[in-house]
Amino acid sequence: MVGKRGPDTHHVVHHHGGGWDVKRGGADRASGHFDTKQAAIDHGRQVSRNQETELRIHNRDGRIAQSDSHGRDPNPPKG
Repeated sequence: MVGKRGPDTHHVVHHHGGGWDVKRGGADRASGHFDTKQAAIDHGRQVSRNQETELRIHNRDGRIAQSDSHGRDPNPPKG
């Protein structure tokens, strides 16, 4: 798996049985299961903001398609 996968991240990943899961980095079980990717992203963003984690949104093939920072960014943009 590409990218950081630890307790400071949440991931939106495709579920092998269909639908999409939101998982905390390193967790075996999903914190939420959704029929659509967009519903999983919406939930994942809310959880990620509340817990100030990085959100990694994966494609069906498992590759990270998008990453959102909701706090504790180790490389914040320079202003």
